[in-house]
Amino acid sequence: MKLITYRFRGAEHVGALTGDGAHVAPLPFQDMNQLIAASSLPHLRTMAAQAEEAGAVIPTAQITLLAPIPCPRQDILCLGMNYKAHEAEAARYDADAFTKEKPVAVYFSKRVNEAVAPGGDIPRHAGLVEKLDYEVELAVILGKDARDVPAEKAAEYIFGYTIVNDVSARDLQTGHKQWYFGKSLDGFTPMGPCIVTADEIAFPPALDISSTVNGEVRQSSNTSLFLTDIPTLLAELSAGMTLLRGTIIATGTPAGVGMGFDPPRFLETGDTVSCTIEGIGTLTNTVR
Repeated sequence: MKLITYRFRGAEHVGALTGDGAHVAPLPFQDMNQLIAASSLPHLRTMAAQAEEAGAVIPTAQITLLAPIPCPRQDILCLGMNYKAHEAEAARYDADAFTKEKPVAVYFSKRVNEAVAPGGDIPRHAGLVEKLDYEVELAVILGKDARDVPAEKAAEYIFGYTIVNDVSARDLQTGHKQWYFGKSLDGFTPMGPCIVTADEIAFPPALDISSTVNGEVRQSSNTSLFLTDIPTLLAELSAGMTLLRGTIIATGTPAGVGMGFDPPRFLETGDTVSCTIEGIGTLTNTVR
């Protein structure tokens, strides 16, 4: 099931796409956070089927697609350097900022006041940011509160998956010797185009993941190549810390980001970035 947040006749709604993607079945929740908190996947499937059978669906041509979770309840939790090739390119760009002292996961968080919709703009932040970069990432969304989760039970806690472009200001990120500010500027979290529920994707996910800039392939990998896999990261992050249902975890980006090129190839005004993950879709945004 593919779940979306959309605007129709001036109001925001949540719904499930029909199998052909041509229509959306409205679901009776205030927003996606409430949907995740209040319903199970079987219940959602039943409600969507009933709406479709009753002819209550809306053509997708008549809606405006928004980020699936426009306003996350908390900061997004992120993994840094979770693909070996990206770890190497980051260290080449700035060894002081990106070299790991130990072979352990790097966790940080990303403030999101409002996630950018598919087709929305990535703000250039001229005068503040000179080195604007892109990062395609698989995002995991939790379906129930998680505390001290054994790795072998991680799949039971996952509601679904979406795509996040972890837009980054490399000059702010490296200049401050921490990543929060350089990752959290307004408009730095494009998300979408939908949430694919966990029952649609084999666990652990082994999905092709890629990005293009102005149609040129920049990143191309597979989520089976994570250095820290989803069971491990969920077990680590929930050890002594409660992760609330609806928590979004971005799992890291593969090699091919702008800072990885020699010379670096950062984003400029007018550039269009498309992030694609197998089974989920494509998220496209333009720098303005």
